[in-house]
Amino acid sequence: MKKAVVLFSGGLDSTTCLAWALKKGYKCFALSFFYGQRHDRENKAAKKIAKIMKVPLFNVSLFLPWLKESSLVDKSKKIPENKPEKIASGKIPSTYVPGRNLMFASIGVSFADAIGAEAVVLGPNAVDYSGYPDCRPEFYKALNTAVNLGTKNPSMGRKIKILTPIINMSKAEIVKLAFKLNAPLKYTWSCYKGGKKPCGVCDSCLLRAAGFEKAGYKDPALD
Repeated sequence: MKKAVVLFSGGLDSTTCLAWALKKGYKCFALSFFYGQRHDRENKAAKKIAKIMKVPLFNVSLFLPWLKESSLVDKSKKIPENKPEKIASGKIPSTYVPGRNLMFASIGVSFADAIGAEAVVLGPNAVDYSGYPDCRPEFYKALNTAVNLGTKNPSMGRKIKILTPIINMSKAEIVKLAFKLNAPLKYTWSCYKGGKKPCGVCDSCLLRAAGFEKAGYKDPALD
């Protein structure tokens, strides 16, 4: 059975990608990260969802002090609360974590290389997003080339594919796909802030809310 490592935060996007990979017939290994972010709510969501979807979950902890450049890590910095039309203005917000997707993807590739997996599945999105440079399609195209120059699998006749199934989808399209795949959205967490309930005002909450509204679905995580 073909294998895939799925980078998994427990949010809407990564949960949709995990459901997609399972539907495609991959034996999935979920990989989540704690990198000093201001709350562990998303990691708790990842653990619960992985259990529901019967996928083994591996958690990696990274303690890198320079990541406090991001307001997602440094609690003394304010989380942006932009109007929806300003979220994708082209200006990189303070929530950007330096090199985060590159680090996570590299660790995912290391895992895939070790277990002989054919794919690393990630959930970046370059349509309704906050303008992070490591969410763009050209980044993953270049990364895929680098991966197959620096891993053992190609020499064995098997390449590792970097798969980004929702990268060109709107948030509404992602929501529709999630419902089509019966992803357990009730347990997902997208909010940049901690707490028992999503704040409803951070960029991630606003993008998610707009996606559900445009898709014509009620967000089950808000019940």
